[in-house]
Amino acid sequence: MVKNILLILQPNFKISIKQNTMKKVFTILAAASMLAVVACGPSAAEKKKAEDKRIQDSIESAQRAQDSINAMMATMAPADSTKHDSAAATATPAPAEKK
Repeated sequence: MVKNILLILQPNFKISIKQNTMKKVFTILAAASMLAVVACGPSAAEKKKAEDKRIQDSIESAQRAQDSINAMMATMAPADSTKHDSAAATATPAPAEKK
């Protein structure tokens, strides 16, 4: 009886060892491939180029925002000056004193 149990368990034990070994191999390969990808990052020239592009994009974005503000101010300026002029026109000058 014990011998039959050992024969039944033995093949499963070998399969289990093979599966654990394969898991270890794949884990090591995955770790090695991740390190290889990280090691192959951008070079110094590519980093400099990306930084210059980021700065240029930032400048363009600020310029677009300034243009938008200027356009909004240009549309608001005539309305404000008209309001200011109409208030000045309604004020009556003080009468001149006679001597």
